[in-house]
Amino acid sequence: MQVVFHTGAHGTDDDRLIKCLLSNKEPFSQRGIAVPGPAQYRDLFKKVLTALDDAEPEPQAREVMMEAILDGEVADRVIFSDSNFFGSHWSALGKGMFYPRAATRMANLQSIFAYDQVEMFMAIRNPASFVPDVLGSLPDKGATQAMEGMDLHKLHWTGMVESIRAAAPNVQLTLWCNEDTPLIWAQIIRDMAGLEHGNKIVGGFSLLSEIMSKEGMQRFRAYLAEHPELSEMQKRRVIAAFLDKYALEDAVEEELDLPGWTHELVDQLTELYDEDVFNLQRIPGVQFIAP
Repeated sequence: MQVVFHTGAHGTDDDRLIKCLLSNKEPFSQRGIAVPGPAQYRDLFKKVLTALDDAEPEPQAREVMMEAILDGEVADRVIFSDSNFFGSHWSALGKGMFYPRAATRMANLQSIFAYDQVEMFMAIRNPASFVPDVLGSLPDKGATQAMEGMDLHKLHWTGMVESIRAAAPNVQLTLWCNEDTPLIWAQIIRDMAGLEHGNKIVGGFSLLSEIMSKEGMQRFRAYLAEHPELSEMQKRRVIAAFLDKYALEDAVEEELDLPGWTHELVDQLTELYDEDVFNLQRIPGVQFIAP
């Protein structure tokens, strides 16, 4: 079986992705792709992964879990989504890196599904906005602890990804920048489902409708109807052009209200993030979805 884990990161999709996948549940099921509801597995995986911090998985763990989750559904590919697979917001920062428990957690998931094809999908995010978002979800004491000994200029996603590759080398990793998500939303859904480009899906522009004005969406859909021959790359250029004119400012702009978070620091972290993205695309075994 092909087992897909969407692991966040926190603050990148707010469960929009699993909702879109669930809206495709019936047509996907006809193709042998299972999309269980989060209530069927999130608590279960939390308990199992916590237990695996201290012990090896039981021989029948995989069968017992899948029987409980799928409840009789037959599938060749199953998709799970939970931004807490690598821990809660409390675990997003620590030991000078993002998600210090990610490598262990991914290795444990690989051990449970040792004879399956395991894939990990994850959106990364500019530290200039990700760190304030994480800290803002923690109490003052927790935020202080998370930042102890942290050098923001050395904080990068490459460290987390390389640690996962070392701990779980058989897991295929697919990454993308959260900032690009509106342009590549349909491809993310298709890739998670293992579908070829061009396959129709429900909600391929659902994210776009949240950040574009009603008039913009009407004009955008009319343009697509008039140009059905557009390739995926051409559609992305069209999306970018329409967003440039019709984007809802409140939906696309982020306010960073954190002591010491200056424009200069944001610019520095953004430049380092751009370098980080370039390095991530060069790591063997990593597929990067880019516009």
